[in-house]
Amino acid sequence: MEHLLGVSLENNILRIGLAVLDLLLVWLIVYRILLLIRGTKTVQVLVGLILIIIGFAASKFFGLMTLSWILEYFVNSFIFILIVVFQHDIRRGLSRMGRNPFYHGISTLEEVFFIEELVKAATALSNKRIGALIVIERDADLTDYTEEGTAIDAKVNKELVQSIMHPTSPIHDGAIIIQGSKLAYAGCFLPLSNNPKLSRELGTRHRAGIGISEETDALVIVVSEETGKISFVMDGQITRDLDANTLKKVLQNTLGMINKQRKEKK
Repeated sequence: MEHLLGVSLENNILRIGLAVLDLLLVWLIVYRILLLIRGTKTVQVLVGLILIIIGFAASKFFGLMTLSWILEYFVNSFIFILIVVFQHDIRRGLSRMGRNPFYHGISTLEEVFFIEELVKAATALSNKRIGALIVIERDADLTDYTEEGTAIDAKVNKELVQSIMHPTSPIHDGAIIIQGSKLAYAGCFLPLSNNPKLSRELGTRHRAGIGISEETDALVIVVSEETGKISFVMDGQITRDLDANTLKKVLQNTLGMINKQRKEKK
């Protein structure tokens, strides 16, 4: 009898352990998916799909036959639609498999040096009227935009940025993409904004900077080749004609806040 009770207790403990493991795995998968789509337009699309499913359930409940019939075809093809709509995010997620899933933040000293070098580079380019497009990755992965670029993988510094953006450089026309505190890629091509309200004064670099900030949560620094003016772009909004001190404060505020949030989530 005692032996049977012992076996039963062991089985119950094993079942509870497996149930806890099951929940932890589901939580981890959902958490990683949310991290992947955070800061992108995928979130908006996902909300739209959820609303359609809610609408289907409501149409069934209230007996709205025509609406229910239309939405039923949509729901029946839900998996296929998800694959088509999120194909880029799925590819991006698969490409990130194998990477360390835990965030490695940059130290305060690295952050200070990083911002100082960015400001120095932008100011030097501005003084020489050399156009530049510098993109700083945040939560949304920018891997899709690096496929046609050139891998650099070096610490950000004024001299390197200037040499890349110099008119004689073969990759000066594209964008620099910064990941973490490193200059990861150069010569990258970005989507242009289709916002009809943008000023006609804005050239291709500015529209590309706005475009990438509309599709992702990236921060963008743009230096005009024509005027030498420095602009900062975030969430599709552009702030123009910044001096070195203002750019430094903007970067300190945005990057400092981001790193603080990331460290709190660790």
